[in-house]
Amino acid sequence: MAAFVRVSGPPNSNFLVGYPGISATLPRIEGKVEIRPLTGVSAPVAISLVRICLQRRETIHPSAESLAKKHLGTPRRETTDIVGKELLLFRCPSGKDAESVVLMDLPFVLFIPFGRGGEESNRRIPPASLQLPSRTAETFYELVVTVQQGQEQKKFAFPVPIQRYDTLSTFGMYNRPEAAEKTADHLVTLGISLPRWSYGPLDPVSVYIKLSPNPNWMSKAKKVMIQKITIGIEEEITYNPEGDEPTKKVNRIAKHTQTVGVRLPETGYFTNLGLVFPAKELRDAEGIIRRGKPGFPMYSVNSFTTTGSLYKIEFYLTIKAHMSGSRDILLRQPIVVCPLDQQDCKEEMDAIEFAAKEAAHVDAKNPMLPACTIIRANDRDALRALGWTMVGGQRKMVIE
Repeated sequence: MAAFVRVSGPPNSNFLVGYPGISATLPRIEGKVEIRPLTGVSAPVAISLVRICLQRRETIHPSAESLAKKHLGTPRRETTDIVGKELLLFRCPSGKDAESVVLMDLPFVLFIPFGRGGEESNRRIPPASLQLPSRTAETFYELVVTVQQGQEQKKFAFPVPIQRYDTLSTFGMYNRPEAAEKTADHLVTLGISLPRWSYGPLDPVSVYIKLSPNPNWMSKAKKVMIQKITIGIEEEITYNPEGDEPTKKVNRIAKHTQTVGVRLPETGYFTNLGLVFPAKELRDAEGIIRRGKPGFPMYSVNSFTTTGSLYKIEFYLTIKAHMSGSRDILLRQPIVVCPLDQQDCKEEMDAIEFAAKEAAHVDAKNPMLPACTIIRANDRDALRALGWTMVGGQRKMVIE
């Protein structure tokens, strides 16, 4: 008989426990595989073997944005791999082809890798679930349950959205000022200072800018006219970064220009410029949040800093000084983009701390799991487990 298979998480909580990317929280997927008869109320199901794994599927199709290129450009590329380890949940005793069961609940815990682990792909921290517009790049996770019934093997897949929490803008490492300098023709130096360098949707991006003349060329430098200063944010997507022919696509996602129109003073020119990191509107015209896709979280940004095996997304803050009497100077400073805004990041910090305290009691080598529940067809009162019983030779539903 065919089997009905589903995966359920812990009561009143998500499959995913802990915070992927934060090793102290021991990120893991907890739940149980439930197997029941598919047809008929109590027809027993023959089960030989049950396995479960978390599978990641990554695809890229850089040409998908344009209709013409979609048919003429390179086809969609796909890679599938198992995250961490596959678990064996049940195997029937040797010498038997299958076990005849009416009900099966098999608890499991799958640990998500949290160490960089070098080149070993099954030990790297998995990138977050993401689908770019037109599906030019995609990372998708699903729990795959393999059920073997005698000689027949079937797979059942259940999407699991996964987020990453190691780019939160509230982490101390992102709140140390970053500075950079660049010169174009030895006359003027453009220097910048960023107070913080991780941003989320609608976060203010502020940069301190200094244009300094070269003291050795002061007479020439004083004739330089600063026309305007432009700051912008660029998203740089590299398709196939580890392959032989990587391709890059740069999108400008924000821009702000300040007109200056002054000659460069001997002491230099100082200013503060800022813009707001753009956010994606999740609500429709009537103010209703659209239903999300089962495998992808609802993000308030189109994309964020992430690295997979087939694509990589990086962000740069660009500062350009437009001048006459000297070459324009363009400085590109790498920044980190997080899918959560500053307020959400602050709120997650407490939850992460709590998850780390809880994870301290979990032994990754031997997690304490509830016992399996397996009711075989020939067990006494087997029907009762499904809510049925025999009365006078007839099957009747048990009403407690």
